[in-house]
Amino acid sequence: MTLDSIDRNILSALQRNGRMSNADLSEQVNLSPSACHRRVQRLESEGYIKGYVALLDAKKLGVSTVVFVEITLQGQSDEVLDAFEKAVSRIPDVLECHLMAGTADYILKIVAEDTEDFARIHRQHLSRLPGVAQMQSSFALRTVFRTTALPV
Repeated sequence: MTLDSIDRNILSALQRNGRMSNADLSEQVNLSPSACHRRVQRLESEGYIKGYVALLDAKKLGVSTVVFVEITLQGQSDEVLDAFEKAVSRIPDVLECHLMAGTADYILKIVAEDTEDFARIHRQHLSRLPGVAQMQSSFALRTVFRTTALPV
């Protein structure tokens, strides 16, 4: 399926406000409510819309410290990569894990309460990850901007 301008407008609007009513959405993209609803259903069924979430305030939840951890593994075999990925996916403080090209094999985005909490995460989880040869942590001083919206 190729996306037309109306589909892209629907996706943009829903990225800004996923709780928008179909009536408001249809008005914003200049479609009838029934046509708009059919398009949203099609975008969902074809996987363009993967789900709907609530974006939470990290500061209010007490996890405003963001740490990026670069990890280099001892090897690159499928078994080593699979074991690492399976283990890291079970750490609740890890928001993102990316397989990288470059000096590090993976980069993790982790949230913590503060440096002491990150030390706990490191001690209880990161230091126990299989196949790790080297780790380097960088603390974010300030988030300049953040978005979950993809360019459509």
